[in-house]
Amino acid sequence: MKACCSLLLLSLVCVQLKANPGVKVRLTQKGLEYAKEVGLEILKQNMEKERFPDLTGYEKFGLGNVKYNISRIRVAAVEFPSASISLIPRTGIKLVIGNASLTADMNWNIRTWMFRDSGRSTVYISKVFVTAIFSTPLDNSGHTLISLTSCRTTSGDIDIKLNGKSGFLHNFFIKYLKKPIHRSLATNSCPNIRSGIQLINEDLQSLNVLMPIDDLAEIDYSLNSLPAVFRPYIDLDLKGIVHPAGNYTGPPYAAAPFTITDQTDSMLYLTFSEYFFQTSSFAYYTAGAFNKIIAEETYSYFNISTEIFGSIIPEVAKYSVTPYPVMLKLMATETPLISLQPDSFTLEIQGSMEVFAVLPDSTTQLLFTMNMTANTSIALNIFNQKLMGSLCLNRLQFSLTHSNVGFFEVSLLENILSYILQTEVIPSANAKLSKGFPLPNLANVTLTRPHITIVQGYVLISADVHYNH
Repeated sequence: MKACCSLLLLSLVCVQLKANPGVKVRLTQKGLEYAKEVGLEILKQNMEKERFPDLTGYEKFGLGNVKYNISRIRVAAVEFPSASISLIPRTGIKLVIGNASLTADMNWNIRTWMFRDSGRSTVYISKVFVTAIFSTPLDNSGHTLISLTSCRTTSGDIDIKLNGKSGFLHNFFIKYLKKPIHRSLATNSCPNIRSGIQLINEDLQSLNVLMPIDDLAEIDYSLNSLPAVFRPYIDLDLKGIVHPAGNYTGPPYAAAPFTITDQTDSMLYLTFSEYFFQTSSFAYYTAGAFNKIIAEETYSYFNISTEIFGSIIPEVAKYSVTPYPVMLKLMATETPLISLQPDSFTLEIQGSMEVFAVLPDSTTQLLFTMNMTANTSIALNIFNQKLMGSLCLNRLQFSLTHSNVGFFEVSLLENILSYILQTEVIPSANAKLSKGFPLPNLANVTLTRPHITIVQGYVLISADVHYNH
């Protein structure tokens, strides 16, 4: 039951804000059905392992009392042949368990002023019905909770078999043992559910919704508002902001509203808006991740030198007669722009490239500076519960902004610079992207059969889930 209720909230702590979300999560009826099956199976296993307290008391019998003690209660089997879970719009979740049954073994002891007896018995309880309604309010600190708003339990038949007993005494003992068992079942079922919810709430309140991506950035997956309950699904709006590590100042962007299309074939839908990826771009730009230095000693494909550049641009050969190593300094000059169009994820980087000659005394001499625009596309995939990307360079544009060697046609350099970027910068970027963005998830829950669709303004991930017992 703990996993069932936790899955309904995706283990997320909620902070109520009015801003549009960066990430949306949808749990469908299909997902609820799976959560119900997992939860009931865990409930059965826990009941079969649980140690129940003894039942001690008395019942009126004529002019005296029948004192009883029921001990060493052990559940041997639990069955839930009929159970349903449904959503009540704007209210919460309704769980109905019908015609449940339970078989238990126990020791018994009965005393009256006339006689006493004891032994071992088997109890079969059938036709148990439980109806519970859960809501998801916020506490004073802004965390989301699970609250049992109503609970009703009814039980039908209780059949007791006293080992080795028969006749009048057998029926007499059974009559007085049924009452405390029936009373305990009626009074303890809902409080037991409430106690289980309390354990879940303790886990929810201790969860950290800031998930690190790497040393440079982390994601805030806290809830933006109360879960929105509709008849076919539950929607959860998450902040979905990527921050520079340790810096939680809001990004200079506002999230635009977006709506998930009505799909219910999968258990779970995760949507990542253009805003989410733009805050990621801003976080990494702020951390300097788009800046890179390429030097002769770090580039393994050929020696980058003034001789190479001079063979293409005569002005460089005239300026630097003696061959020197060359160093390229690449910098993003503004936050790279993200664009999500149907089946298209593009990243456009505006930057500059400074080209230096490295002199024998390790000082540098600027040869020329160019503005650069790189248009790239990103292919997405999911691996190890992370959203991963692979960058592909589509086109490059250069323009000369300053030159110490004299004016030259920039187009002469496009092929060699494109080759250097393709063989050095793009692989380096893909190595960073391969670390992936951690997805909002639960412990012991994995996504199965994930499918990624890029639509206007957001990335949609549809998946089923599997709980690892």
